[in-house]
Amino acid sequence: MTSGPGARVLSRRQLNRTTLARQLLLERSSVAVATGVERLVGMQAQLARPPFVGVWTRLADFRREDLAEPIEARQIVKATFLRGTLHLLTARDYLQFRATLQPVLTNALEAVLKGRGAGVDVLRLVAAAREFMLAQPRSFAEITTLLTGLVPDGDPGAMRYAVRTHLPMIQVPIQKGWSYPGNPRFTLAAEWLGTAPPTDAHLAELVKRYLAAFGPATVSDMQTWSYLTDLQPVFESLRADLVSYRDERGRELFDLPELAITDASAPAPVRFLPEFDNLLLGHQDRTRVMPTAFRARVYLPGLRVAATVMVDGFVSATWTTERVKQAATVVIEPFQTLSTPHRAALMEEGEQLARFAEPDATTFAVRIVE
Repeated sequence: MTSGPGARVLSRRQLNRTTLARQLLLERSSVAVATGVERLVGMQAQLARPPFVGVWTRLADFRREDLAEPIEARQIVKATFLRGTLHLLTARDYLQFRATLQPVLTNALEAVLKGRGAGVDVLRLVAAAREFMLAQPRSFAEITTLLTGLVPDGDPGAMRYAVRTHLPMIQVPIQKGWSYPGNPRFTLAAEWLGTAPPTDAHLAELVKRYLAAFGPATVSDMQTWSYLTDLQPVFESLRADLVSYRDERGRELFDLPELAITDASAPAPVRFLPEFDNLLLGHQDRTRVMPTAFRARVYLPGLRVAATVMVDGFVSATWTTERVKQAATVVIEPFQTLSTPHRAALMEEGEQLARFAEPDATTFAVRIVE
């Protein structure tokens, strides 16, 4: 199914509401946690707590153990995935798409080697690390010691990155807190999951999964989300299976024909997003959720992405938690004046967030910075 130059034009607000609906942010869903994580095609997870907050803000009646249990059961894993960064995703998605994303990891290593003026024997390093990790899970400090012993005059950072990008591995969880420690250990994906990731790519399926979670979207949007390049031919090969729209600037947006466009007038409740939430990393043109004037307050130095507050569907503030002894406070820093109803909604939702994010506190509060 296709649409030509006279395709339906979608307003920014229609794109906003449609994307929020697909991201489970218009109303909390009652689906199982693994289903929700799979719906999002994973959640960026450099830090341990943010994915839990990301699920809490999307699923009804969510408790920390609702995610911890499928992690312990190896149904959900943490591994290097989209954009060469750690993600929390289902084991099924990891196995299906790990090979599809290998070009991204290979390109990332080549960029690092070029920038450092280094060279590495990837096959040798990966073979040594694999053998080392067969005995037991290892930290990257231990892996680095192994590699520098193997190649004493090598670049430790480059060698370590070669292993990280070319040896499928899973971060080992712990049975407390937010499931992952500050100094984690890794194990071979094949050992943890009982099967090695297949070597065949599923690029067409990844395109469709992306559109289901982030569409309607341009080819550039998916390339930004995935770091895969030259995807236009893939979209063209799928054109008969897709529908296309235009945005207000005339750019072509692809989508799955069976998915609805949400009405621009649909209510969007206030929502708290954690650091690195993929909603804010899923498009080249982020104006559907992020006013351009606020970008510098969200996308921070060191590739950090602030925890944000959505008001009427758009990023309107950042938030942090403060902990003083047994008192936990969610601190909201608005980018613009908030209406009285929105302030009330933020106070209510913020207190629930404080209770979730700081479960061992005894008092909970919300402060909006004036």
